[in-house]
Amino acid sequence: MAIVYLSLGSNLGDRVGYVQQATNLLGMNDNINIVATSSFYESEPWQMDTENWFVNAIIQISTTLSPEVLLSECKRIEALLGRKIQLPEDNTYRDRKIDIDIIFYDNLIMNTKELTIPHKYFHKRAFTLVPMLEIAEDFVHPLFGKTVETLYDELEEPEMVCLYGTRI
Repeated sequence: MAIVYLSLGSNLGDRVGYVQQATNLLGMNDNINIVATSSFYESEPWQMDTENWFVNAIIQISTTLSPEVLLSECKRIEALLGRKIQLPEDNTYRDRKIDIDIIFYDNLIMNTKELTIPHKYFHKRAFTLVPMLEIAEDFVHPLFGKTVETLYDELEEPEMVCLYGTRI
């Protein structure tokens, strides 16, 4: 079984509820086992023109699903929870009820039109690094050969991230 880290985030409506529901729905899949969950963190929007702060978490799963099938399952859950995919002409990020990203899939490195693993911005975002520190600080980034803790220490301008609540 593969060990996978997923980032979950929401900045619309019941932000905590959407992250909890997404986690529960992932756990209902017979091919996914939730191994660990971070606490919730609240963060400023990253490279977005919005006032709506995010609630973020990282979950560790084990799965027999391939990366492509896992991505499809994440997209299915996003749609089930009401996420509407908007493709703006300016390629900017938009507010969303739920966002589920595959951050790491074992030590796999892949870059296709549909999926990039490891996530290409993981190392630049405090809202993914901080919750990852909580559950896997010693995980080594397969491209950079650095631990999550080292990547966090190297952040140039960490945005505001604060503990929001308890674990999922």
